[in-house]
Amino acid sequence: MIDGCAAGRAGTADELAQVAALLMGPDGGFISGSDFLVDGGVTAAWRFGDLGRR
Repeated sequence: MIDGCAAGRAGTADELAQVAALLMGPDGGFISGSDFLVDGGVTAAWRFGDLGRR
């Protein structure tokens, strides 16, 4: 799964914490009813095929 994602690596705890901080902090006050895929591009690659790596 990791080999097939655009990022080519697993996410770090800090990267996941940054998304949580955005959603729970003042900068995320207007965000509602949204899904955030924090998966390094795995879902996009699964749906649309090989996306290449950066």
